[in-house]
Amino acid sequence: MQIIKLNAIDSTNRYLADLVSKIPLKDYAVVVAQYQSAGRGQRGSNWQSEKGKNLIISILKKNIEIKVQDQFEINMRVSMAILMALKTFEIPNLSVKWPNDILSDNKKISGVLIQLLTKKQKINQAIIGIGVNVNQTHFNNLPQATSMKSITGTAFDIEILTTELMAQLKHYFEVPDTDRLMSEYESVLFRKNKQSAFVNNKGVSFMGNILGVSKSGMLRVQSEKAIKEFDLKSIQMLY
Repeated sequence: MQIIKLNAIDSTNRYLADLVSKIPLKDYAVVVAQYQSAGRGQRGSNWQSEKGKNLIISILKKNIEIKVQDQFEINMRVSMAILMALKTFEIPNLSVKWPNDILSDNKKISGVLIQLLTKKQKINQAIIGIGVNVNQTHFNNLPQATSMKSITGTAFDIEILTTELMAQLKHYFEVPDTDRLMSEYESVLFRKNKQSAFVNNKGVSFMGNILGVSKSGMLRVQSEKAIKEFDLKSIQMLY
């Protein structure tokens, strides 16, 4: 495995994207950092991490060759890889909060930020940024955050976790049946078939049941009036 280890960096995704533009890299090339000063998550949020206590990794996935409209397939593959890697360490009650936050006991243990590299309306490469809270136990003003150590009381070897995560990523990127992949993803979808509170991009709150996701990655929600599909910018779950 082609791996670049850094002590500190502003963003492993940014570093890897810059490297891709300069030198040839192998499929599954990896950048890992002890500390990241400007890590980002979904909706532009910051990813907080104490130095040396968590897994901060960006992976270059080449040879994807899928249509841009099918990009959610990458989210599902990555989400399932992280969840199954954590499962091997007996982290309990794992679920995926749409689109790709990994939760344990309803608290966030891992986040993902994926950058796509396209060519002729097809995605041919992706930079997959993953943060996993491993041995950090204090999260300032983040009551919904947790870690492997917080949950189990045990410290974990980050390098062993990295090896398992990479094995799971390679497995899930080789799964040919996208229907099976979606079924597996929906089976661990957070609050599926449960009455949940949401707020839309106009600030209006409403209740609804998560039915699943569409092939394009929209969240399918049934309210009192109708079944609607939402993208990430148009809805937020309150939990």
